[in-house]
Amino acid sequence: MSRVCRSAGLLVLVGVMSGCGAVEERRDAAHAAVARFERAVRAGDAAAMCGALAPGTREELEHEARSACAASVLDEDLPYGGADRHVDIHGRQARAVLEKDTVFLSQFPEGWKVVAAGCRPQGDQPYRCTVKGS
Repeated sequence: MSRVCRSAGLLVLVGVMSGCGAVEERRDAAHAAVARFERAVRAGDAAAMCGALAPGTREELEHEARSACAASVLDEDLPYGGADRHVDIHGRQARAVLEKDTVFLSQFPEGWKVVAAGCRPQGDQPYRCTVKGS
């Protein structure tokens, strides 16, 4: 095997390994964001819940309720999701499957934010979510 082929193979291996690390780091950060959101849901901390929401989700919630996020998010009766089963990462999007909820997230410059929560699968149809952005 030529030195060029070995070097190219090593570069591919390093690229693959570093890509996996990046996915694991994003998955860990998404796990942490979901955990913070779930603690806020469990505590009934409307300000923390709103802080965890993506901007479009917060705006949609305020538009539908015709009031500020903190005044309306508790009316949504979001379930406490329970234990984290797994988080799937797809680029800048994530899906966190919990015992009693599914939460969707997007990665923003300031970190992972919840774009939809209180989500239930509907067979072949899209998830039905209590809180969601437009």
